[in-house]
Amino acid sequence: MTLNTISLPNKTSNGVFPHSKTQMKALVYHGPGEIDYEEVEKPGIRKETDAIVQIVKTTICGTDLGILHGKTSSVKPGTTLGHEGVGIITETGSAVTHLKVGDLVIISCITSCGTCDYCKKQLYGHCIDGGWILGNLINGTQAEYVRIPHADTSLYLAPKDVSEDALVMLSDILPTGHEIGVINGCVKPGDTIAIVGAGPIGMAALLTAQFYSPAKIYMIDLDENRLKMAIEMGATHGINTGIEDAIQRIKDETPDGVDVAIEAVGVPATFNICQQIVRPGGHVANVGVHGKPVSLEIQDLWIKNITITMGLVNTNTTPMLLKTLVSGKIKPEQLITHHFKLDEILKAYEVFENASKSKVLKIILSN
Repeated sequence: MTLNTISLPNKTSNGVFPHSKTQMKALVYHGPGEIDYEEVEKPGIRKETDAIVQIVKTTICGTDLGILHGKTSSVKPGTTLGHEGVGIITETGSAVTHLKVGDLVIISCITSCGTCDYCKKQLYGHCIDGGWILGNLINGTQAEYVRIPHADTSLYLAPKDVSEDALVMLSDILPTGHEIGVINGCVKPGDTIAIVGAGPIGMAALLTAQFYSPAKIYMIDLDENRLKMAIEMGATHGINTGIEDAIQRIKDETPDGVDVAIEAVGVPATFNICQQIVRPGGHVANVGVHGKPVSLEIQDLWIKNITITMGLVNTNTTPMLLKTLVSGKIKPEQLITHHFKLDEILKAYEVFENASKSKVLKIILSN
């Protein structure tokens, strides 16, 4: 596979590409239930560590749907959504030293300064001048251009001859599924694991869990099409909760439960399944973004020596995942089911919103 060739204008004397206009198109959030693809001001350099990236490809995340539904109060009306993408650097601040104009880069969903106490611990998601800010606290990637703070530590140079579609999956879902699901869940060779939710994050957990050779992988979901895809991607068992009782099925087949239960939806019902199916000494790894409280069955779990983990992705495993992608050990483009042009983004949101009808998993938007 080769990268698309992209014609760029000649650089000016100061090493930046000339901008032919001061406006661009972007997907703007106007409050719960309200988004529009409209003209906004094109971003410019604000700090010497910034870079301006022309989006080549981006995508829609379940978190974006959560914002649209009013699930994330930190996002203010007027914000451009999106935190994933691949693009070309068109301008850099004076302090950017590891990247240059014309580089094709992967945009990390997490912005990191690289120097604060959290960054030194690889807890980039809690960077005091970053974290999850794209499409949340600042304008994001569902636009023609995006400003990336701390460019040297928040962008990854894209390797040659690798599918741009696959590279977009490294922005968020692959590191999220791997770090918060698989690593936090302590998946080990020979384990029996269950992933509750066969959406993009659940599928990313499925792909990366196979690095550690679990013996059985149960995928649990309501969508028969996604369960079929999961089996094709390496799951050993699929359980449709619309047809059968997942808890009873797992108890029948693994009498004391699973070693690792990964919650990949973010609703009380799926978290409850994880609590019910984990065995003594096991792990519940919560990946889903919850918008309401869940019931913790501590009266039953305390005696079982259960470990429960949760968190925001740090993207500290992105370099390793990039190596596995380049080597062909993992093929995240399998997760992509639909393609749209960026100016079709409102239609793409509608398709993504109606996943069971459209059979969508992950969408690529091309600028």
